[in-house]
Amino acid sequence: MFKRLSPPEVTNEAVVTFRFDEQTVAARPGDTVAAALLTSGISICRSTPVSNAPRAPYCMMGVCFECLVEVDGNPNVQACQVEVRDGMHVHTQQGARRLTS
Repeated sequence: MFKRLSPPEVTNEAVVTFRFDEQTVAARPGDTVAAALLTSGISICRSTPVSNAPRAPYCMMGVCFECLVEVDGNPNVQACQVEVRDGMHVHTQQGARRLTS
């Protein structure tokens, strides 16, 4: 499990909040969505298209595509490649990548 040495609320650092599904998540500015989720105890960010098995961030550098989420209505976003922004809405991606036009 990923864990911060000290939560941002304790160190008086700036805190960025965003929504993941129905939860509010606190993060530090500069964190990626994947890092913020993992340090908040949230590991499942998508499901597989065939078996609906849960998937979690794996490589944390944009190679594996296991951390695909929907960010502010845009599907197929790699959570490990996007910095958190105050007020952003992130949702679990269900099944296969969706093609966008």
